[in-house]
Amino acid sequence: MDSTARRRLDCISHQLLLPYQRTHFLQPGLVSNGQLESEVFEPVIIGGMVLDIHATPSTPASPRTTTPGMINYVLGGVARNVAECMSKLATKPFMISVLGLDMAGNMLLDHWKSAELSTKGILRQDVIKTAVVSNIFDVTGEVAAGVASVEAIKFKHNIHSAPVMMVDANLNLSALEFSCQIAASSNTPVWFEPVSVAKSRRIVSVAKYVTFVSPNEYEIISMANALTGGSEFSFSSFESDNIESLLQRLKPAIRVLLKNGIKFVVVTLGSKGMLLC
Repeated sequence: MDSTARRRLDCISHQLLLPYQRTHFLQPGLVSNGQLESEVFEPVIIGGMVLDIHATPSTPASPRTTTPGMINYVLGGVARNVAECMSKLATKPFMISVLGLDMAGNMLLDHWKSAELSTKGILRQDVIKTAVVSNIFDVTGEVAAGVASVEAIKFKHNIHSAPVMMVDANLNLSALEFSCQIAASSNTPVWFEPVSVAKSRRIVSVAKYVTFVSPNEYEIISMANALTGGSEFSFSSFESDNIESLLQRLKPAIRVLLKNGIKFVVVTLGSKGMLLC
């Protein structure tokens, strides 16, 4: 593994882990030729594998007719994206998800196999339709809309032996709660990825199990409002704020998450960076 990537991974794991866990997080043993020595302690990722269809018009779209532009197929799903990125940091995440026996499922699984990642946790059935999101962009590149539906299947042994389990909020509430309860029974840290403003509210039922969360500025407002059962935190635009201003505005919402037992709040801010709380 590249020494720069290793140093970056060491730094992240040192900063994010609880004191008693600051060893071997996302760091499988390596042999001399740089290949993985063991897959015994694999991070577990539970959530969506999604085929994104990106439609970008070349001119402002007109209603009730087609518009010239570009259409691209992109392999997506928050959990799938995270797992693929982790695989590039010299670890072999165990992905738990579901795919249909359809074109979208074939595309996602073929890529997964080409990356030499385990498919043992990926269920395929003809009664399941692979999640597909059709993202329609405007001419500035902003997303107008997107919808997906995702199911999950659980593998208790893999969760019990994992150094960390990540769940994304695409999971329905019963799957989300059950996965977190399994992790809690073996003291496996849980990372909750909110996915979207609407789905981030699912934190309410699992907050007591969660160690890490990674919302953006809008998702953390939604999560704080959900956890307090109100709407005291405002969704006003954050675009013009600098980092200091953002921190001051988000502090009350961050405190709500921390007071609800979440140990680490990683607020992602796009090009502005991130806040680690």
